[in-house]
Amino acid sequence: MTAPNATPSSIDLIGNTPLVLLKGPSAAAGCEIWGKCEFANPGASVKDRAALWIVRDAEARGELKPGGTVIEGTAGNTGIGIALVANARGYKSVIVMPDNQSKEKMDTLRALGAELVLVPPTKFADPNHFVHTSRRLAEETEGAVWANQFDNVANRKAHIESTAPEIWEQLGGRIDGFTCAAGTGGTIAGTGLGLKAFDENIVVALTDPYGAALYNYYANGELKAEGSSVAEGIGQGRITANLEGAPIDTQFRMSDEEGLEWVRRLLAEEGLCLGLSSGINVAGAVALGQKLVAEGRKDARVVTILCDTGFRYLSTLYNPEWLETKGLPVFPWLVR
Repeated sequence: MTAPNATPSSIDLIGNTPLVLLKGPSAAAGCEIWGKCEFANPGASVKDRAALWIVRDAEARGELKPGGTVIEGTAGNTGIGIALVANARGYKSVIVMPDNQSKEKMDTLRALGAELVLVPPTKFADPNHFVHTSRRLAEETEGAVWANQFDNVANRKAHIESTAPEIWEQLGGRIDGFTCAAGTGGTIAGTGLGLKAFDENIVVALTDPYGAALYNYYANGELKAEGSSVAEGIGQGRITANLEGAPIDTQFRMSDEEGLEWVRRLLAEEGLCLGLSSGINVAGAVALGQKLVAEGRKDARVVTILCDTGFRYLSTLYNPEWLETKGLPVFPWLVR
């Protein structure tokens, strides 16, 4: 039985997300700013793509067999994607996460049937870091594979093979710039490589939050972090395997306050409820758009990633008490 306009598998719901013109950011930049709606994936984030490609890669290499287990260390969204893909493919999932991430992510992972292991947040050099803990668990668990999203280049391959071609097709082959933040580096490196394969003149920019080291690396050749950010899932202090060879042409650094202003405006003015990583990405897209316009490209088109839904941060970004404890502005409609 065929249904030409239907989707044959839940796995096929991952990707092919809409691209939307962002009116407020476009006006601020003086050119078109487009957002890739990755919150439309089944797991409500861009990380569904990496999860699917990582699982498929492990299957293709014969490492992941029926009844097996996928284990990963994550700030949450990759874990959610892995749990959903694992369920659809008949695997178990174990997710190791820092205990300072949003309650919504933890509750979601438990609801999806994943085994959730919480560890204290710590530096990557610490053997108890969530990434190292997940690797040890995978080594100790029979029939398990370690997803290793930071250094498994199946992650960036997902964006080379899906995100970049989708953007290119959606914009009819006319795009001038792309930017987003880096967590694992898979999204910016993969999408950047994929887009430059279509047109090497596309400007790829890193948008880095404070507290991460990549802005200084690409600007000055030194991995040096300054300040801090409450954004979850973005910010990196090393060059991961996914970031190696990333075609970064320029870089911006955006504060939480700048990101939150776009979170506020996109919800109040355009009806998009997003997380802080999306707000930081949009702030970077506006900066890139302004740069291209200043260089004479007044009809420039810039694309960024709307990473996940704001519904995942109701206890944090959309909680006035939490915002106040972090010294961040409270959205006017939340003021009591």
